[in-house]
Amino acid sequence: MVGATIACALGDSNLSVAVLENHYPAEYESTQPNDLRVSAISVASQNILTMVGAWEGILSRRSCPYRRMKVWEASEDNASTEFNSEHIGRDYLGHIVENRIIQLALLERLQQFDNIDLICPAGIQEIDYSPGSSMIRFDNDKEIIARLLIAADGGESKVRAAAGIGVNKWDYEQSALVASVTTSYLQQDITWQQFTPTGPLAFLPLSGNHASLVWYNTPENIKRLMALPDEQFMQELNATFPECLGSIDQLLGRGAFPLRRQHAQQYVAEGIALAGDAAHMIHPLAGQGVNIGLLDAAALAETLLVAARTGEDITELELLKDYEKQRRQHNLIMMQTMDLFYRVFSNQSGPLKLLRNVGLGIAGRAGPAKNKVMRFAMGLEGPLPALARSEEI
Repeated sequence: MVGATIACALGDSNLSVAVLENHYPAEYESTQPNDLRVSAISVASQNILTMVGAWEGILSRRSCPYRRMKVWEASEDNASTEFNSEHIGRDYLGHIVENRIIQLALLERLQQFDNIDLICPAGIQEIDYSPGSSMIRFDNDKEIIARLLIAADGGESKVRAAAGIGVNKWDYEQSALVASVTTSYLQQDITWQQFTPTGPLAFLPLSGNHASLVWYNTPENIKRLMALPDEQFMQELNATFPECLGSIDQLLGRGAFPLRRQHAQQYVAEGIALAGDAAHMIHPLAGQGVNIGLLDAAALAETLLVAARTGEDITELELLKDYEKQRRQHNLIMMQTMDLFYRVFSNQSGPLKLLRNVGLGIAGRAGPAKNKVMRFAMGLEGPLPALARSEEI
């Protein structure tokens, strides 16, 4: 998603762009069940996708706006915080969209540009990083030479490794299980999260009566849950998730993944730039991973477009460091914020637990502060690349 966004942003420029994709996503059909992999797209991310011409392709397929967000721990009624887009004069806080639909809309868009080549499937045999003249050899022995390599190939980035850029990482003592279900309730406009001693339980609304459930727990318990037959697993879901979920009518799929924090030691080198998960991976607690990745995409694209217009060398380290300066500190703050939430809500100390519940209760009544948190979650607070801004901000 991040790499395709960068490419679309560079469309119709005087740069020649090649997008290397391992495989094309399956085509969308309206009768298909919702995918397991979904993202909470912030308003800032929506602005970026609109500016590069992909948002219309997303809406023409499938998405679900959410207008409210609720967080609680001990008691949903007495110690909870609910955020509502109406309080800041907005129609919604964001959209829940399947990753595949975002990918399809972006890939569809980038093929409309004459200066972009989509190479798919692009099985990569070798990456020879050389500042200003890097070579990529494919499985069919064909080669391309690039002045600038952009690593948008995920947490296990081959491009990053070829450039010898290291990462600082550690594993959380949690895994996440994602389940795609249908519920007894019709279309919902709220996403919620309940904190429990073993990890949060989260609900993400999808189209119609579909929903995505996220169950954070110890790696051992997630492994046990994944091994259960569907009927037993649904019994555990109904017994564990709060009553506001409603009854689960059907389990459409489930998957699990470990949680890891990872940050590249640098985002750039001469002739190379990292973006998205290749640069950083954060706890998915607030669903901000893809959003900060899209902000990377906007900032990097803007840096390159300015350089292309002014005749600067896009491989120059000092130029690329401007991009790193824009994004690294912002991403680090987001990572540290998610780490703080993880630690605070994982600690079962009695006094700390009481403070958490008191804090949630106060936050639920603190109008100005709550509105600022909402804007932060929507990506409307802090330094923003021009592509992420709109006339409403």
